[in-house]
Amino acid sequence: MTKFHLPLALAAAIALPAASASAQTQAPSRIVVTGEGEKAVAPDLALLSLSVMREAKTAREALDANNDAMAAVISAMKAAGIEERDLQTSGIQIVPRYHYTNKPDGGQEAELVAYQVTNTLSVRVRDLSKAGDILDKSVSLGVNQGGGIVFTNNDPSAALTEARKLAVKDAVDKAKVLSEAAGVQLGRVIEISDQTYPPRPMPMAKTMALDASGAVPLQAGENTYNVQVNVTFEIK
Repeated sequence: MTKFHLPLALAAAIALPAASASAQTQAPSRIVVTGEGEKAVAPDLALLSLSVMREAKTAREALDANNDAMAAVISAMKAAGIEERDLQTSGIQIVPRYHYTNKPDGGQEAELVAYQVTNTLSVRVRDLSKAGDILDKSVSLGVNQGGGIVFTNNDPSAALTEARKLAVKDAVDKAKVLSEAAGVQLGRVIEISDQTYPPRPMPMAKTMALDASGAVPLQAGENTYNVQVNVTFEIK
């Protein structure tokens, strides 16, 4: 390379990065908004948590008593129309129970007095009209713990789709208001993302009164599905 061309080459090498940096700093102006949408629907599925606890002098005796009681509960569930796929054992616990007495030296002496066995059954009830009666029967057959119930939807996709549409519409409306207030023209959507918030579980209290027919009175209410979208618009 001649001495004449060398300064030109150096000048070009310096100018190219400078032009590239200038292009990066001149990113298009943007408006970023958050839209929210929600859709409420009636639940069509009840999730029950039922536990049987039995106590005896030995773990074997406690387990045998628990097995008999839980077998009766499962049989009643099936008789009420609950399918095998909707019955699932979610936990079994065997816990020793001790009686503590104070000693003269300030310590305590532990005496094993019994074993407690707890078996927990998760039940999906697809016919909500049967949920109260199923709870009543389970208590009559030996369920003495749990009683938790959550109302949900087997397929919330339609509700979520509607909530997303409402969230996007909310975002577009907000962006239009902002652009008009700023005196600029709204351009194309550059980026969009969403976040879904499922309904919060609302467990029923452990103590549940019975109605005149003996079934537990239940109110399913509605589930509200919430969607939040973040949308980035280009400013023309």
